[in-house]
Amino acid sequence: MPDSLIKFIFGRLSWESLPLHEPIVVGTFMAVALGGAVLVGALTYYRLWGYLWREWFTSVDHKKIGIMYMVLGLVMLLRGFSDAIMMRLQQAIAFNGSEGYLNAHHYDQIFTAHGVIMIFFVAMPFVTGLMNYVVPLQIGARDVSFPFLNNFSFWMTVGGAVLVMASLFVGEFAQTGWLAYPPLSNIGYSPDVGVDYYIWALQVAGVGTTLSGINLICTIVKMRAPGMTMMRMPVFTWTSLCTNVLIVASFPVLTAVLSMLALDRYVGTNFFTNDFGGSPMMYVNLIWIWGHPEVYILILPLFGVFSEVTSTFSGKRLFGYTSMVYATVVITILSYLVWLHHFFTMGSGASVNSFFGITTMIISIPTGAKIFNWLFTMYRGRIRFELPMMWTVAFMLTFVVGGMTGVLLAVPPADFVLHNSLFLIAHFHNVIIGGVLFGLFAGIVYWWPKAFGFKLDPFWGKVSFWCWVVGFWFAFMPLYILGLMGVTRRMRVFDDPSLQIWFVIAAFGAVLIAIGIAAFLIQIYVSIRRREELTDPTGDPWNGRTLEWSTSSPPPDYNFAFTPVVRDNDAWWDMKKAGYKRPLSGFKPIHMPRNTGTGVILAALSVALGFGLIWYMWWLAAASFIGIIATAIGHTFNYHRDFHIPASEVTQTEEARTRLLAMQG
Repeated sequence: MPDSLIKFIFGRLSWESLPLHEPIVVGTFMAVALGGAVLVGALTYYRLWGYLWREWFTSVDHKKIGIMYMVLGLVMLLRGFSDAIMMRLQQAIAFNGSEGYLNAHHYDQIFTAHGVIMIFFVAMPFVTGLMNYVVPLQIGARDVSFPFLNNFSFWMTVGGAVLVMASLFVGEFAQTGWLAYPPLSNIGYSPDVGVDYYIWALQVAGVGTTLSGINLICTIVKMRAPGMTMMRMPVFTWTSLCTNVLIVASFPVLTAVLSMLALDRYVGTNFFTNDFGGSPMMYVNLIWIWGHPEVYILILPLFGVFSEVTSTFSGKRLFGYTSMVYATVVITILSYLVWLHHFFTMGSGASVNSFFGITTMIISIPTGAKIFNWLFTMYRGRIRFELPMMWTVAFMLTFVVGGMTGVLLAVPPADFVLHNSLFLIAHFHNVIIGGVLFGLFAGIVYWWPKAFGFKLDPFWGKVSFWCWVVGFWFAFMPLYILGLMGVTRRMRVFDDPSLQIWFVIAAFGAVLIAIGIAAFLIQIYVSIRRREELTDPTGDPWNGRTLEWSTSSPPPDYNFAFTPVVRDNDAWWDMKKAGYKRPLSGFKPIHMPRNTGTGVILAALSVALGFGLIWYMWWLAAASFIGIIATAIGHTFNYHRDFHIPASEVTQTEEARTRLLAMQG
C-alpha cells in the first residue's frame, strides 16, 4: 500500500502511537481488556443487551438518565483516583536520589488526566445526575422540558469520557496541567496528540453539559406544579437553578477558548502566542472566567443537598429559607467577579489585585451565612445521625477549614508566597472533597431509597464514611504544612529527605480513601443482596419534607398520576399535615415521550469526529460530521415520539399503591 494512502487513512496514527514501552500502561490495558471481556461475556450470556438498549441506553426518562450519569461518575472516579494513588506513591518514594517508578513524561500525563477526569467526568456527572433525578420530582413535573435533549446530553458526556480513556491506550494525554496553559499547550511545545485529546474530549462533553443546563433551566422556570412560586421552591431546586444559569453563562466561554486554542494548533492562528498580537494571558483570563464559576457549579447543588438533609434529620423547617435563597443568588453573581484571584502573581497591578482580593473575601460572607443557617436549623432540633447527616456534619467541619485557607489565599501578598505551593493543592482538595464529594455521598444515601425503593446498608456506609473523612485529613493536612515550608506543586522527585515523612503520611491517607471507595462499592453490592430487609414500605424512610417523597419509591415512569398543588415550601410535610390521601378516581390517560437511540448515535459520531481531528484522519472527521448533520435532520422528522398510558392502567397502579399505604397505617 502506498505511503500516501496509508497516511490518508491513518493520519498520524501508527504502531509507534501505542505506548507499548510503558509497562504500567500495557498492564492496565490488559486488565481493562480482561475486565471488559468478562463484562461483555456476562451481558451476552444473560441476554441483557436488548434490555439495556430498550430500557436504559435509549431512555428519555429523567430518572434513568440521572442514574446513568451517576454510574458514569462512579466509573470515572475509579480511573481518576487510580491516578491520584500513582502520584502519591511516586512522591512518597522519590527521595535520596531515587527517580521513583514514573518517568517525567508519564507523570505529567497522570496529573493532567487526574484533574481533568475528576472535575469534568466525576464531579460534573455526579452533580448533573443528582439534579436530573431530583429536580423534576421536587417541582411536580413528569419529566424535563426536552427529554430527548436530556438523553443526548448524557451520551455526549460519555463521548468525552471515551476520548479521555482512549488517550490512555492510543497515543498519550496532555502534559500541561488540567487547564492546558499556553505556551505549553501550543503546537511548538506540545506537538503530539495529548493536547488535541484534551481539546476534543472537553468540546464533546461541553456540548452535553451546556444543553443539560438549558434543559434544566427551562424545566425549573416553566414546569413547576401549581402553587409552587419561586419562593416556595425547595432549596435544592434553587441551587440547581443557579448552577445551571452558571453553566449556560460559562461553558460557552470554555467552548470558545478551546476553539481558539485548536485554531492555534491546527491552522496557525496566533490567539495565544507572543507573536502577531496574540497573548497567552488572554487564555488564562478566558479559562478562569469559565473556571471559577465552575467551582460554584460543582458546590452549589451540594449546598442544596445539605439544606434538604439538615432540615429532614433535624425534624425542623430550614432556618432562614429566604436568606438561604438570597445567599445562593449572591454567590452566583459574585462567582463571576473573582476569577483573577487565580493569577494574582501574573503582574496585573496592585489596584486590580486589591479589587479581586476584596470580592473573594466578600463571596465568603454568603457562604458563611449558609453554614450558620444549617447550624441554627440543627439547634434544638431532634437530630438523627443517619449517614446523610454524618456526611453533612463532616462537611461543615472540613469545608470551614477549606474556606478559611481560601480567604488566606485571597490576600494577594500571601498568595505571592503560597500560590505555586502544595498549600494551594491542599486548599482546593479541601473544598472539593470536603464540599462536593461529601455532599454527593450525602445526596446518594439520602435519595437512594427514592430511586430504588430500599436503603443502603448502614454498616458499610459508616466504614466508607470514616475511611473517607480520616483519610482526607491524613492525605491533605501534610500538604498544607509542606506548602508553608515552600514545597512547590507538580513536582515528581525531591532532594530534601526531611520532607519524605509528610509525603508518606499523605500516601497513607490516600490508601484510606481507597478503602473508603471500596467500602462504598461493597455497600452497594451488599444493599442489593439485602434489599428485601432494607426496603422501607412507606416509601419515605427519612420522613422527608419535599415533594419528591409524595410519590412512590421508586416513582413510576410518569412520576405523578395527579399534578400536585403546592401551598408551602415544605410541600410534602404540609400535605401530610393536611391528611393527604392518594385519590382513587379521576385519572386521565398520560402521554410520555418514547425512547430513542438518536442520542447514542449522535454521541458516537461525535467521538469519531473528535478521534479523526485528533489523529488528522480528515476523511473520518468529514464523514462523521456529515453523519451528525444527517442524523440530526433525520431526527426532526420523527413525529411518533409519545407513548400512551391508558387511564385504566394508571388507576390500577395508583389503587395498589393507595391500599399498600393504608395497610401500613
